[in-house]
Amino acid sequence: MKVLLLDTNHKRIIDGLQSLGLICDEDYTSSKEKIEENIHTYDGIVIRSRFKIDKIFIDKATNLKFIARVGAGLESIDEDYANKKNIQLIAAPEGNRNAVGEHALGMILALFNKIKKADNEIRKGKWLREDNRGVELEGKTIGIIGYGNMGKSFAKKLKGFDCEVICYDIKENVGDENARQVSLEELFERTDVLSLHTPQTELTKKMVNNTFINKFKKHFYIINTARGSAIVTENLVEALKSNKILGACLDVLEYEKSSFENFFTDKNLPEAFQYLINSDKVLMSPHVAGWTVESKFKLADTIVKKVSIFLDQHRSIKK
Repeated sequence: MKVLLLDTNHKRIIDGLQSLGLICDEDYTSSKEKIEENIHTYDGIVIRSRFKIDKIFIDKATNLKFIARVGAGLESIDEDYANKKNIQLIAAPEGNRNAVGEHALGMILALFNKIKKADNEIRKGKWLREDNRGVELEGKTIGIIGYGNMGKSFAKKLKGFDCEVICYDIKENVGDENARQVSLEELFERTDVLSLHTPQTELTKKMVNNTFINKFKKHFYIINTARGSAIVTENLVEALKSNKILGACLDVLEYEKSSFENFFTDKNLPEAFQYLINSDKVLMSPHVAGWTVESKFKLADTIVKKVSIFLDQHRSIKK
């Protein structure tokens, strides 16, 4: 079986796939159209987010048996069509869930304690103690939307902070010892800090809009380490200006390109973004919540393990 690797990843992926008996080719530069010319010769592909695997691509990949995405989500793949073609889809949320949980916790602690602001001021010769008085996480109610790998990891990290953790998910019975599953109505009523851990779907696109924000009974903080498309930035800015939202930790932005790696190529950045970059109430990072030294290893190992399981199942079916 032949596999085409379309994005650079840790060498452990190639080594691992070859140890399973797969022939691995690499193409990190050709256009999507060029790759489509030869994709029919491959049984599997490994990709991050270089381009969208759409119906046209899948139709040309006539021998494709699996698509492995080195990341948590599959939104860059036409899942429905791939499933119709009996192509196995593999993702690796287990590989970077710990990194995402730690990053979300680090961001809210940094925002609560005004660490970025204080650091910048000291570098400019300002020593403003009262102006940098922080807020404690203890005693707050943390509301998590999306209680899968990432949400569970964040909840686990909150165990030592003596705060109440509640979660909402469209799936039933996902709550555990770290978070109590509640209705959306209860989440709106009780939340002090909202953390998003949802995949990108039609349900979650533009989910956090004016209507959604105004359903919260309290003024609250928001963390987004999921997908930028979940928040309508203009509505977020309006809520920050009115203090309905007290602060925002944003690892992802609505304006990101599908590759997640080309943002500042657009010179006409929206006015709402200009507010975000100038506000002390906002902390941002460049879509790196799951991007640690350790997660690079874990993602690679997870992909190899899941491909191995798929191959075992595939071979048993053929027998």
